[in-house]
Amino acid sequence: MGTGKMTLWDTEFAPGSPHIAYDSAGSGPAVVMLHGIGGNRSNWHGQLPAFAAAGYRAVAWDARGYGLSDDYDGPLNFEDFSQDLARLLDHLAVEKAHLVGLSMGGRILQDFYPRYPERVASLVLCATVPGFDKTLTPERRAEFVRLRKEPLLAGKTPREMAPAVAQTLIGPKAPPSAYERLVESMAALHVESYIKTIEATVMYDQQVDLPAIAVPACLVFGGADKLTTAEVGKRMHRQIRDSEYHLLPNAGHLVNIEEPEAFNQIVLTFLQKCR
Repeated sequence: MGTGKMTLWDTEFAPGSPHIAYDSAGSGPAVVMLHGIGGNRSNWHGQLPAFAAAGYRAVAWDARGYGLSDDYDGPLNFEDFSQDLARLLDHLAVEKAHLVGLSMGGRILQDFYPRYPERVASLVLCATVPGFDKTLTPERRAEFVRLRKEPLLAGKTPREMAPAVAQTLIGPKAPPSAYERLVESMAALHVESYIKTIEATVMYDQQVDLPAIAVPACLVFGGADKLTTAEVGKRMHRQIRDSEYHLLPNAGHLVNIEEPEAFNQIVLTFLQKCR
């Protein structure tokens, strides 16, 4: 089903409960991209055309409760994201995909891989952590939740909350357009689902065995990222065998939005090695 306006990609839905929206472009080996906790599929619109032009079937989803994907009843179990991703791959008739995840998207992939290793061709982990409880201090976790949850519980809209959160994530040299895109994606958040996601992602005791990752892996981090720092990326790189580590020195947390051309070159070069 098309979007009704001129774009370089199509928006469609994977059936099941909840319905999962995704944008796709191109044909070839599948590359599936997962956004962060304040994002949606539009965060990857700087990647879809470039990856399609390079000979890939580029797909970006809205996680459950985000964008055009359905909300859901009851609390969120973080593992639900992995089940949704497997369902999306089934719908796409893709046995094995290259998976790209930023921030929360990277955590989803670290949960997905041990559950479905046979469905993973490679992993690109961007500005992410192997679990909040192991990487961020209790004080930093509390601040993460406070910045995102308190304003909404106090009656602010996502659009009213977005500028303050965006300022903590964006790099100092990011173009205004990157900041604006981040604000717009946060303004589109579904309040109830977002609060469920905040609670689930921070509380999930994620047991990640990085040395057990046995597929090609590429890590991309921003030098100006205050949330998932370059040092976190370096530690992950040391634990994942034969992984690549790339640093975009001036980028903040949204590496693919802040420096799309550099990001695309890094990831496409990596994927070419995986063919």
